[in-house]
Amino acid sequence: MKLLRRLAAFAAFALLVWNLAVPAWAVQPDEVMADPTLEARARALSSGLRCLVCQNQSIDDSAAPLARDLRLLVRERLRAGDDDAAIEHYLVSRYGDFILLKPPFSPETLLLWGAPALVLAAGLGGVLLARRAQGQAEAAPPLDAAEVARLAALLREPHSG
Repeated sequence: MKLLRRLAAFAAFALLVWNLAVPAWAVQPDEVMADPTLEARARALSSGLRCLVCQNQSIDDSAAPLARDLRLLVRERLRAGDDDAAIEHYLVSRYGDFILLKPPFSPETLLLWGAPALVLAAGLGGVLLARRAQGQAEAAPPLDAAEVARLAALLREPHSG
């Protein structure tokens, strides 16, 4: 039992270390800029840009080769003196709003932003309709004496199956 507890503790510790370390492996040491201010700007920009390969991670967290290329591009544009908005605009003009982890609210993204509310409204509407239909269902009239007697006779008959 002690061995099992130790193995479980080791597995939990290994999982914790793995989850904490994996994002740190994405940005390679040769990518880090010498100027800490520029590096902080690069990290801030990279954390808001979607990896086009992984699609659920930022380029800062992704180890995909394309994410590395995008991180290097962001740093190159920072070295060239571009401000954050210009870099973001450049990437959006090249890859579309999809590259942003938080796309802007616009007519093109209206469905994206409105879909959760539409799904919730449709679900609530369905629940309300079902409850209304349940409340409007008429109760069957009670059985009269002849029907009760007939039912009792049917229940007493042996089944032949």
